[in-house]
Amino acid sequence: QLVESGGGLVQAGGSLRLSCAASGFRIADYAIGWFRQAPGKAREGISCISGADGTTDYIRSTKDRFTISRDNAKNTVYMQMNSLKPEDTAVYYCNAKLGVSQYWGQGTQVTVSS
Repeated sequence: QLVESGGGLVQAGGSLRLSCAASGFRIADYAIGWFRQAPGKAREGISCISGADGTTDYIRSTKDRFTISRDNAKNTVYMQMNSLKPEDTAVYYCNAKLGVSQYWGQGTQVTVSS
């Protein structure tokens, strides 16, 4: 199971830190990704962190503003989001994947006002 938290309403230029807490499996064994889905748009992957060595990757629009990290002891993945823009408004989901095993969280709403 994955549970996201940390979303909310923030003004443009502000920051939020999302958390993705896992239970029932070890995040260190899984690749963890953050996705988002804006109204009327398809869900898109925006960042990921590998289970093997913690390598991270980002889409271009978030690379210099968002940082994904994980705390294996807390079995939690985070995404620090800085310099938020109105176009970052979406429901944010975390995903854990290992082979054919996959989990999704329920999502957390992020709203950025201009």
